[in-house]
This record gives sequence, structure tokens and C-alpha cells, in this order.
Amino acid sequence: MASSELPPSQHFVHEGRRIAYRCYGSGSRVVVLTHGLLMDNRMFTKLAPTLAERGNRVITVDMFGHGASDHPPDMEAYSMPQYGEDVIALLDHLGVAQAVVGGTSLGANVALEAVILAPNRVRALVLEMPVLENALAAAAAAFVPLAFAIRVSKRGMRAVSWLTRKIPRTHWLVDVLLDFARRDPGSSLAILDGLTFGRTAPPAAQRRRITHPTLVIGHPSDPIHPFSDADRTARELCGARLVTAHSIYEWRLRPERLDGHLIAFLDEVWAQPIAVAS
Repeated sequence: MASSELPPSQHFVHEGRRIAYRCYGSGSRVVVLTHGLLMDNRMFTKLAPTLAERGNRVITVDMFGHGASDHPPDMEAYSMPQYGEDVIALLDHLGVAQAVVGGTSLGANVALEAVILAPNRVRALVLEMPVLENALAAAAAAFVPLAFAIRVSKRGMRAVSWLTRKIPRTHWLVDVLLDFARRDPGSSLAILDGLTFGRTAPPAAQRRRITHPTLVIGHPSDPIHPFSDADRTARELCGARLVTAHSIYEWRLRPERLDGHLIAFLDEVWAQPIAVAS
């Protein structure tokens, strides 16, 4: 799907935070998808329409500091618990009583924060590449040097951002990668600082109390998102099932198998009312 075919970007304001989102499809089966760190909702350009064709209303959101949402260069504006609050505020804005909430990497952890904050607003979870304790060392090794590089070369990074914004959008997967370079370095640094010095995910004791149906997708051979974290998530959450991707690229390049797992899971979730503890 070309970027010109995307649904229009909409927005709402929550506690002064302007947050953008797109809607695919219609109906009462609402699915909220949240993207990875320093990406945006375009990473679901293929998945969202596929789910909408199967009777789901899919909302892809740009977390604060990403995509078409506001990008303040203030690290205090960014935290995982705040992102969880923003997702629940999105449901309030849309008048949605309950939704399946999921995402990739950062987005998976945002979904965990949302269910901890408001368990009765979340019907089920979809967690691709959750980032838990086993990933902390690798994540620090990747993102601390990145933050340092941005800090010492903001002028050069701004030039790169300006130049890459001139590149026309072509293939959605190429654009996902280029969007990182297109970002304003000031907000990227603020996000990295805010999330690095805050909590990465809800504590294990809180995670073990989650009873919602959960689909966990783990990738082998991914140091920043070790499979052990996906496996741990599936074991901690009593309603979880684990699906192993062939690689980190499978859902982007050959999505049919994983799409099938997700579609079947959503059909099960929406087939009957599900009571969850408040």
C-alpha cells in the first residue's frame, strides 16, 4: 500500500500531549497497534488493512514523540507508564470501552503498561518482541551509544534529517527504515534519555497478575529482543501462548503464517465475552 493510500492521520490531545493515529476498518472489534522505538504507525501499513478485512477496526497510533504526534525535546515527556496512559486516553477519545492492545518491541511494552493501568479496558494482548530483563544489557549497548552520538553531532544529524525528508516515499518497508533518519535529533535524544532512565516494563510481580488472553511472538537470533524474553512473557502471563517467528524479517516480508496466527487469535478473543479482574 502506498503512503498516499493510507487512511488520513487524525489526532487528539491528552493532558497537553497531541497524539496522532489512523483508523482502518470499522465495527466493535477494536485492535490498537503500537510501533517500535523511533518508528511510527506506518510499520503496520500491511498488517492493519489485513486485519481490517477480517472484520476488525484497527487503530495504529503514533506514540508521543513519534510520527505525526508532537515531538517535544524534553526527556520528562517520555516514559513507559505515560505511554500506557496515552493508549487508554486514546480509547477514551474514541469512545471504545474495550480493545485488544498490542505492538512491537516498545509497543509490546506499552501494551503491558496499558493492561496494568486499566485491565478492564483491555480485551487481550498481542506482544511481538517484548523487552524484559534479559534484553536490558543489549538494549543499553545499542541505545546508549546512539544517544551519545546524537548528543555530540546534533548539527550533522539535523542535516541528515533534512536531506532524508527530501527522499520520496516508495516502499513501505524502506520508508520505515528511512523514517528513523528523518526524525528530529532533539526529540530522538529526549526519547532515548527518558526511556533509558525510566522503567522498561512493569515489574515481574505485576506481570504475573495479568490474566488476559495473550499472543506472544518471539524472534530467534535477535540480541536486542532475545527469545528468552518472549518465552518468559508467555510463562509469566497465565493466559498467554507463544508463537516463534522464523526470523525478525518474517512478519515484514512473508507475513502470511504469522498473520494467520493473529487472525485466529482475534477470532477466538472476540467469540465470547471475557471477564478480567479489575
